[in-house]
Amino acid sequence: MFWRRLLFLCASLDLLGAIGVLALLGGLKGEFLLGHSTLVVVLLGSYVCFGWLLGSYTVLRWPWLRLRLVVLRLGLTGVATLSLMALLDWAINLQDSIAFTHRSTLLAAIGLTICWSLLVRLGLRLLVRRRPEQRWRLMAGSADVQQIQNEWRRTPFVKPLGLLEQDGGAVERRHRRARWPWRMVPPGGVVLGSDLLLAPDQEQRLKVLADQGLAITTVVELAEAQLERLPPSLLPEEWLAIDEIPWAYCFSVQRQLKRSADVLLAVMLLLLSLPLLLLLALLIWLEDRGPVLYVQQRSGLMGKPFALIKLRTMSCGDPHAPASWTVPADCRITSMGSLLRPARLDELPQLLNVLFGDMSLIGPRPERPELEHELEARIPHYRKRHWMRPGLSGWAQVCAPYAASVEEAELKLSYDLYYLRNWSAWIDLLILFKTVKTVLKVAGR
Repeated sequence: MFWRRLLFLCASLDLLGAIGVLALLGGLKGEFLLGHSTLVVVLLGSYVCFGWLLGSYTVLRWPWLRLRLVVLRLGLTGVATLSLMALLDWAINLQDSIAFTHRSTLLAAIGLTICWSLLVRLGLRLLVRRRPEQRWRLMAGSADVQQIQNEWRRTPFVKPLGLLEQDGGAVERRHRRARWPWRMVPPGGVVLGSDLLLAPDQEQRLKVLADQGLAITTVVELAEAQLERLPPSLLPEEWLAIDEIPWAYCFSVQRQLKRSADVLLAVMLLLLSLPLLLLLALLIWLEDRGPVLYVQQRSGLMGKPFALIKLRTMSCGDPHAPASWTVPADCRITSMGSLLRPARLDELPQLLNVLFGDMSLIGPRPERPELEHELEARIPHYRKRHWMRPGLSGWAQVCAPYAASVEEAELKLSYDLYYLRNWSAWIDLLILFKTVKTVLKVAGR
C-alpha cells in the first residue's frame, strides 16, 4: 500500500510539474497555453499513461535507482508523448496560429517535464532510503521458521524476516541508536509463527516486549499486509468460512455492481473486438485448416464445471489425452498461438462466458478439473478459490508468473486467497489497470 501511495504521489508531482512548465512557457511566448484545455488534458494524460506503461514509475520500487535506466524510460515516455501529439496535430489539422502545437513548444515542454520528473524520482528515492522502517522479528517453532522466511523471500521488494534474539534486544537497540528526532526509527515488532504454542515463560516475554512498545502480530496478518498474499501452508486448518468473505452477502451493493459492470463491459468489448476476432479466426484457420475455437471444461463457481471458450493456440491433439501443464516454448503452441498468447488475445471469446454468467471479468482463473484433483490433494485450502466466480484476469495473474507446476500453483493460490479475503471494487479496478498494462506490453504467456 505504501508503494501505491508513493506512485500516486509521483504521478501527481509529474502533473503539477508539467502544468508549471506550460505556464512558464506560456509566459515566455506571451500566450496562455493552459487555456487550450483539451490539448493540455491530452498531453498530461498521455505523459502519465506512457510513463506508467513504460515503467517510469516502477523504478521507485527498485532497491537501487539505476540512473541510466531511469533516464531511458523517461526519454521513451517523452518520445511516445511527442509522437502522439504530432499524430493528433496531423489527424485533426490544428491551426498553425496555436502556439501549443508548435514543435519548439512541445519539445521544450516535454524536455523540461522530463527533467522535472527525473528530479522528482531522485528526491522520492532519497526520502524512501532515509525512511525509518519497522523491523519485524520472527518468533516461531523450529519447524516453521524456514518455511515462513522462504515465503518472504519469494515476494520482491519485501525485506525478509529476521529471528528474534533470546533477550528481544535486536529491535530495541536499533530504536535506541536513532540519532536525530526526525529520523527516529520506530520500535519494531514480533511476528508469531502459526505453529507456535506459547509456554508461560514465552507469554511473559511477549508481555515484556509489548510493554517496551513493540507490536505483536501473527504471520498471517503480516503476510496479508506486507506480501499482499496469503500462503496456504501458513494458514490454520479452519481459516476463513464462506460467510466471512465480502462476496458472501448476495444483496451486497458491490456484488451487484460487479455483475452489472461485467455485463456492460463484456458487451462493449465484444462489439469493439468483433472485427479483430474475425481476422484472428481467419488467420488461425489459414495456418492449419483446423478449428478456430477451443472449448474446454473448467471449474467454475462452487466447483461447478462449465465450457470455457478460447481461440485455439495449440495444434490439434488427442481430445482424450491426459491434461498437462503448458511450459515455456511448448511444442504444441502454433505460430499464431505464439502471437496471441502474450497479448492474451486468445481469451477474447471468454467474454461470452462472462455474459452467460459462468465467469466474471475479474476473479481467480478457472482451472481444469483433471489438474485440480492433484492440486486439492497437495495444496491446503485450494477449494476455497471456487467460492468466487472465476475471471478472465485476477490478482494472481497480474502479480505472479504463469503456473506450470504444483509449487507455482501454490504461489498463485496465495494471491487468490488474498483476493478472496479482501475483495472490493477498488481491488478489481486495480487488477483491471494491471491487466491493461500486461496486454499493452504483450507480457503474458
